[in-house]
Amino acid sequence: MSKFIGRLGRLRSERGMTTAEYAVGTVAACGFGGILYKILTSEPVQGLLAGVIEKAFGVIGG
Repeated sequence: MSKFIGRLGRLRSERGMTTAEYAVGTVAACGFGGILYKILTSEPVQGLLAGVIEKAFGVIGG
């Protein structure tokens, strides 16, 4: 019976560790998304993207 309790205790600690890792990953992904959003909505990058899209439509439209 003590072996079972020992295994159960290890499972619980590993579950908490996995949850903590997911939480850190989620926070990191949200931070990266926020930075990416700020970069993509800045005026210089928007101008660059608009230029690329205009060139692409110019090639497609002839």
